[in-house]
Amino acid sequence: HDGKQCQSFPKFGVERRGAPVETYVRIDKNPINIRSQVYNPDIVLVLDPTLISTVDIAKGIKKDGTMIVNTGKKPKDLKLKDSFKVHAVDATEVAMNIFKRPIVNTPLLGAFSAITGIVSIRSLQKAIDEKFSGTKGKKIADQNKKAVKAVYDEIK
Repeated sequence: HDGKQCQSFPKFGVERRGAPVETYVRIDKNPINIRSQVYNPDIVLVLDPTLISTVDIAKGIKKDGTMIVNTGKKPKDLKLKDSFKVHAVDATEVAMNIFKRPIVNTPLLGAFSAITGIVSIRSLQKAIDEKFSGTKGKKIADQNKKAVKAVYDEIK
């Protein structure tokens, strides 16, 4: 909706369930022809803050990169490297208030939009409307748009 191309794919470990999942996303105004893992990300989103102590979440992040972490803590309390910018967003609290469940991916998209400007809030809302249709879908879309907007507005 912002005139950009997008590519995403997950990387799973050998475990069947419960293991951390890495998902790579590329966004560009030009066609994306590369099909590989992202080794040096500009931006890292951390949905589960417990991964900070168990996985090298900063592996490969560019020196001037950005990390957005779902946590109620302050960025300095996360004790992460200072070679990249860290933003702390309590997406779990927003999700619990809106969905009554810890569905944090949508609120974190609001943070991604507000912090980076790579994807507009308008584009996210349109994509949500397209994803969920019908009577039941409208309710789900409205909740997701509310979650995106709540975090976006909190940051802006």
